[in-house]
Amino acid sequence: MSPFDAASALAGKATLAPLSFADLAGWDGDDHAAAFATFRKSCAALARKTAPLRPALAPGLDLTRACRAALAETSQGSDAARLFFERHFRPMRVLPRDGAGFLTGYYEPEFQGSRVADATYRVPLLDRPDDLVTVPQGGRLPGLDPTFQAGRRQGGGFVPYPDRAAIEEGALSARARPVVFLREPGEAFIIHVQGSARIRLTDGTVMRVAYAGRNGHSYTSIGKLLVQRGVMDLETMTLARLMGWLAEHPAEARDLMRQNRSYIFFREAEGLALAEGPIGGAGLALTPGRSLAVDRTIWPYGLPIWLDGTLPHTLERTEPLRRLMVAQDTGSAIVGPVRGDYFVGSGKEAGDQAGLMRHPVGFVILQPRPAP
Repeated sequence: MSPFDAASALAGKATLAPLSFADLAGWDGDDHAAAFATFRKSCAALARKTAPLRPALAPGLDLTRACRAALAETSQGSDAARLFFERHFRPMRVLPRDGAGFLTGYYEPEFQGSRVADATYRVPLLDRPDDLVTVPQGGRLPGLDPTFQAGRRQGGGFVPYPDRAAIEEGALSARARPVVFLREPGEAFIIHVQGSARIRLTDGTVMRVAYAGRNGHSYTSIGKLLVQRGVMDLETMTLARLMGWLAEHPAEARDLMRQNRSYIFFREAEGLALAEGPIGGAGLALTPGRSLAVDRTIWPYGLPIWLDGTLPHTLERTEPLRRLMVAQDTGSAIVGPVRGDYFVGSGKEAGDQAGLMRHPVGFVILQPRPAP
């Protein structure tokens, strides 16, 4: 296994500038024990060879070596965790060639649902269809435009998979089984964007659903479309306002949501404790406030990343965000070397906060030190 070469992964996209830990404002005040516990979860998954849901850049020799050291670490407490990171990593600021760092938030929604369709629960989440072929990480499928991330076989090659509108009109027929039924199309759409959910079923139990694949079409933000059309303004848009508009304008909402041609498929995530976060792209449960979704073509899962930005609580109240995160997830809209998605948590309050997060951010990766 070769070392993770950040410079090569960033070629033409960004450069790295070395820093000291003393250069990181707020470094000493962070809860390093919480960050270390999250990092160890990634390391344990690496040691177990847990299969990722969405493969990312390989971790490389140096990060794997740091993981072995973390799993062998016996010291306790935040100070010991801070010393571990300082001993095994060196901070490198990521300087993009174009634009600036940008951070959004995501969460695990919670909605009511039913395993069987009826007059109330009529909107399905579909499981992965049997003819969906996902493009391998860093690869492409013969006959398919490289912008598509999935397709279906046709003749000796591949063609694009049906888009959202076609799927909603029944293009998959029996190839995709409904996993669960929801009340509103807007609820299903939000779950598609977030990639996971808790569903409170009619019998009182809770079902967890997790990402199982996507149709490969590019993602389009319906929030941005509403802003461009003058329906809402970016400064006062919240998830609650967006959900309200979708429910109140069903015909317009259907056409709007179909502008996002990307479509997500799900599976029931059995055996996942309610206290655990949803399963991320790396194949392990996410940690609120510590798990970060990144561009998987640039960064490996398990990489510690220091964020310096803004954490909103309401439209009016914010605080500085200076925190060590761990790359454990990805997303179709998370593209670029300084683009991140911050996992807030589960439920409505987490959703309210996640919907407010759209701020500039500084990215500092902790690059694993090579063996002496």
